[in-house]
Amino acid sequence: MPAILLRLGAISAALAITALSSTNALAQKKYDVGATDTEIKIGNIMPYSGPASAYGVIGKTEQAYFNKINAEGGINGRKINFISYDDGYSPPKTVEQARKLVESDEVLFIFNSLGTPPNSAIQKYMNAKKVPQLFVATGATKWNDPQNFPWTMGWQPNYQSESRIYAKYILKNLPNAKIAILYQNDDYGKDYVKGLKDGLGAKAASMIIAEESYETTEPTIDSHVVTLKSSGADVFYNVTTPKFAAQAIKKLAEVEWKPLHFLNNVSASIGSVIQPAGFDASQNIISSAYLKDTSDPQWKNDAGMKAFDEFLTKYFPEGNRVDASVMYGYTVAQGLVYVLKNCGDNLTRENIMKQAASINGLELGGLLPGIKVQTSATDFAPISQLQLEKFKGQKWDLFGDIISGDVGG
Repeated sequence: MPAILLRLGAISAALAITALSSTNALAQKKYDVGATDTEIKIGNIMPYSGPASAYGVIGKTEQAYFNKINAEGGINGRKINFISYDDGYSPPKTVEQARKLVESDEVLFIFNSLGTPPNSAIQKYMNAKKVPQLFVATGATKWNDPQNFPWTMGWQPNYQSESRIYAKYILKNLPNAKIAILYQNDDYGKDYVKGLKDGLGAKAASMIIAEESYETTEPTIDSHVVTLKSSGADVFYNVTTPKFAAQAIKKLAEVEWKPLHFLNNVSASIGSVIQPAGFDASQNIISSAYLKDTSDPQWKNDAGMKAFDEFLTKYFPEGNRVDASVMYGYTVAQGLVYVLKNCGDNLTRENIMKQAASINGLELGGLLPGIKVQTSATDFAPISQLQLEKFKGQKWDLFGDIISGDVGG
C-alpha cells in the first residue's frame, strides 16, 4: 500500500511539474489580435493606382521579402501574412482600407503605408485604436511625435531635415541665389518648403522669389515650370512625387531653363524618374541619399548589395533593380523583421512599439556606410542622416560628409 501511495505521489508531482512548465510556457507567449503560434498578420496600404502609383512597387518588394522570410522558416517560427490594399493615394480610401485591415482582417498592425496625406488621414484612428502605424513611408516631420501619437512612427529622414541640408548648401555656395520652388499642395510638399525656409532663416524672404504649387489631380505641371522660369530664378527646388518629378525635369530641358536643380530624395529614383525624364536632361541635379544607389559600381563587391541582388534573383526577378523604391522596400522590410525578431513570443501591439523604439545603431545592407537606425522612447525618427549626391552620366555621385539632419540641429 505505501508503495502505491508513493507511486501516486510521484505521478502527482510529475503532473504538477508538467502543469507548471505549461503555465510558464503560456505565460511567456503573449499575443494580441493578429498574432498566433504560427502567424503574424500585417496590414499595408499602397498607391498601386493613381498619381503616386510609381511607389506601388514598394509594397510588391515587401511582399517578396516576406516570402523570403517565410521560405526560411518565418520569424521565431511564425509565417508573415502580409495583406496589402490599394488606396490610389486618396485619403478617404486610405481610411476605408485602414478600417478594413484593423476591424475585418484583424491585423496586428499596419506597416509602411505610403504618403503624407493618406497617413495623416488615419493617424488619429490608429492611435485611438492603439494599433501601431509603424515605419510609415513618408518623411513628414510630424511622425516623430511620441508624446501625442505614441502608436505612429516614421522611417526615412524627415523632409524638413532634408530641406535644411539643401539650404545649408545654398547659403554656403550660392549666397545670392534666386530660388523658385515647385511643390505638391499638401502636407508633404509644405513640409519640404517649411524646411527650406527655416534653413535659409532671415534670407528666405529675399532669396525665394517664386513659388508654384500643384494638385495631384493635374495631368501635367508644365505650365508651373514655365511660370517659374519667367521669374528669373537661378535655383530650382523640385518638391514632387515621381510622375511629376520626371515631367519637371523634361520640361526644364524643353524650355532650356538651366538653374541649379535640387530634387527631393523621394523622387531621386533612376528607374522611376531619371530614366523616364532622360539622362541628358538630368545632368547635375542635386539630391540626397541614405540608401545605396544600385547603379553605382562602387557597391559591386559590397556584401549588402550582393545580398540584395540574391534576393531579387530568387524572390523578386520582375523587380527593377535601378528603381530606388525597390531598395527602399527591401530595407524597411529588413528593419521590420529585426523588430519582430526582438519581440520574441511577446507579440502584443505595446511590445511591438516598445521594440521599435529601442533600436540602437542598427546597420542594414542597403543603407550608406555610416548611416544607422536609431530610436528611443522620445525619438521616433529611425533614420536622420543623409549624404548629398549629384547626377552625373547615368548615376548619382555622392559628395561631402554624412550629415545629420535633425530639425533641432
